[in-house]
Amino acid sequence: MLDQAIAGAAQHGADALDPLGVAGITIVWADNNGIPRSRTVPAAAFDAVAERGVGITPLFAVFDSHDTICFGHAPLGGPSGDIRLVPVVDRMVRLAGQPGFAWVPGRQVAADGSPWPYCPRGVLERQVERAAALGLEFRAGDEMEFHLSRAGDDDGDGEVRPIYDGPSYGPAKMLSVDGFAEQLLRDLHHNGVPVVQFHGEYGPGQFEFSLAPADPVTAADRQLLARQTVHAAARAHGLRASFAPLVTLGQVGNGWHLHTSVSRAGRNLLSGGDVPAGMTAEGAAYLAGLLRDLPAVVAVTAPSLSSLQRLRPGYWCGAYACWGVENREAALRLVPATPLLGPGHANVELKPSDAAANPYLALAVVIAAGLGGIEEGLVPPAPVQDNPGDWSEARRAEHGVHRLPSTVEQQLGALLGNARIRGALGEDLTDAFRVVRQSDAARAEGQDAAEIVRSYRWLY
Repeated sequence: MLDQAIAGAAQHGADALDPLGVAGITIVWADNNGIPRSRTVPAAAFDAVAERGVGITPLFAVFDSHDTICFGHAPLGGPSGDIRLVPVVDRMVRLAGQPGFAWVPGRQVAADGSPWPYCPRGVLERQVERAAALGLEFRAGDEMEFHLSRAGDDDGDGEVRPIYDGPSYGPAKMLSVDGFAEQLLRDLHHNGVPVVQFHGEYGPGQFEFSLAPADPVTAADRQLLARQTVHAAARAHGLRASFAPLVTLGQVGNGWHLHTSVSRAGRNLLSGGDVPAGMTAEGAAYLAGLLRDLPAVVAVTAPSLSSLQRLRPGYWCGAYACWGVENREAALRLVPATPLLGPGHANVELKPSDAAANPYLALAVVIAAGLGGIEEGLVPPAPVQDNPGDWSEARRAEHGVHRLPSTVEQQLGALLGNARIRGALGEDLTDAFRVVRQSDAARAEGQDAAEIVRSYRWLY
C-alpha cells in the first residue's frame, strides 16, 4: 500500500502536492555498491520532471563504495555525457518521518529516453518479463538487520557502543529503543512498507524486521524505502543506524536475507510435490539453478569487502555453497510449507546477501540463476542438515560443498566466468561492476580487517 493521496496528487500535477505540505520530491536509485543515491526536486517542478526526468551523470555507474569515480570501463571513460533520472510516479509516497518530502524510486534512461544498459531497475524488469514469458511468477521479501548506537557515541578508538548489549531477542532489548520502535513501525506502515515482525536480534545493538513478500520490483523498491524510513526514525530519537554487513570486527554481521518463491498458474512450485522436502520438480530445479550459480550470484548479493568479512563459517551467514531444509548455516535455506502456514509459505532464503547489494541487481541474478535451473531441469543434490564447516575437506569434496569466494579476485572470477549471470546483468553493467569492485580492493590495500570494517560502517 502506498500513500494514495500523494500518489494521486502526483498524477494530477505539482499544484496538487502543495496543499499536502510536500516541498520536495526525492528520486532515489541504488548504485553498484548498494548505496542509495538521489536527486530532490521542488514540488513546483515535478510536472516537468515526471515527464522528462532530471539530468544526472552516467558516471554514477562507476562510483565505488567511497565515491571514487573509476575510469577503467571504456564506455564511461570520461567526464562528458548525461542521462535522465525519471521518477516512477505511481510509486511515490510521502515520508512519514520527513513530512515535507515525498520519496519515489527512479529509473535511468538515455538522454533520448531510450533504455540505458546500466539501469538496475531495468535489469530486474527484464528478468521478471523473461519469467512471465515462461509462465512463471516470483515473490520476494527481505529480513533486514541493522545496528543501533547513539549518535556520536563511540568508545574513543573508532568503535561504536551498541544501544543495548544485554540478552538477545527479549523485550528488554526492545524496551531500550521503545520510542524509536514505535515510530518506526508507524512510519513503515504509513510509508506503505508492510512489516511481518520486528525484534531485537542476536548481536549487541542489533535489530531486525521482515518485509512481507511482493513482486520483485516492488520488493526492491520497498527495501530502499525501508532503509530511508529507519534512518529518519533513528535520527528523530538521537540514534544512528547502520545496515553495514559488519559494524564491528568479531561481532555478528547484518544480513538482508533474501527470500524468494516461484509459482506457475498460482501454484507455489516449492511445495505440493513429491521430490525431497515437498518441492515440485520445477521448484527443485529452481533451487538447483541457484546452487549451481551461487558463487556468481553472491558476487552480486554480498559484493563488498565488508561483505567478505561477514561471510564466516559458524555465523549463520552461509559461507559454504550448499542447501538445507531449515538449515541456517546453509547458504540456501529451504523454508518448507507446513499445515499451519499453508503451501504459499514455502520459499528459499539466500543467506549471503546484505546491504552492499543493489536490491534490483540481487533479485535479477537470483531469478536468472533459478530460471536457468528450471529451463534445464536441474536436480539438486541431497540437502545438508548440519554445519559443513565442521566437516573435513574430504567430506565436503565428496558432497560437492565448497567455500564461497572469500576475496575480490575470487568473486570477480566467479562472476566473469558465468555467462548466464553476466547475460542477466548485461556486458556493459558487468564490466562497470568489475571496475568498481577492483577500485574498492585497491583502496583497501594495506588496511587491516578492522580498518576495512570501519570504512564501510556508515555507508549503509
